[in-house]
Amino acid sequence: MAMSPTAMVARRALAAASQGSHEGGARTWKILSFILALPGVGVCMANAYMKMQAHSHDHPEFVPYPHLRIRTKPWPWGDGNHSLFHNAHTNPLPTGYEGPHH
Repeated sequence: MAMSPTAMVARRALAAASQGSHEGGARTWKILSFILALPGVGVCMANAYMKMQAHSHDHPEFVPYPHLRIRTKPWPWGDGNHSLFHNAHTNPLPTGYEGPHH
């Protein structure tokens, strides 16, 4: 299989580039971490904080859809109506939210 002269030149250039030293790779990633990753994390934290401050903490109106919160048998812990990781502030029971809103 004959290669065109252009393909041969490109192949030689890529082969020569792969033979170069790999020194400075860790330094490059360290610089990228400090220049890009840390500010990116800071921007994400600021965004989450601002969204949390603007968020309304009121419960949405409870609508008892028949296909949600189906209990065919009680849970094996507690009163049998609360899931293992139940949060009374955010998770409604089949009859609605528990307790007063705050």
